[in-house]
Amino acid sequence: MQIELRFGSSTMMLADEFAEMGVSGPPATGATAVVFHFSTSNAKAVWDRAVAEGAHVVQPLLEQFWGELYGQIQDPFGHRWGIGQRTREVSREEIERIAAGLFQ
Repeated sequence: MQIELRFGSSTMMLADEFAEMGVSGPPATGATAVVFHFSTSNAKAVWDRAVAEGAHVVQPLLEQFWGELYGQIQDPFGHRWGIGQRTREVSREEIERIAAGLFQ
């Protein structure tokens, strides 16, 4: 019926589709409105396990300009997950400078 993910003292619940209640998942709508971001100290291990369990790679796990090893997967239910690991500190000015050049 649902899955509960616990983060410290907080719980996030994800449920299957319930069309009769007006609850649709990504496969029914053909899109998703969110990407869940998961920060970890070992992104490669989390990534490898997710892919081995059937996740589809949306954006490869690569070192990013903002100082994270980051990629996106889509789980078998159509939900997108960003998996990230802080690898270095990058100043706000450097991130803005690089982003300005990429998103002109």
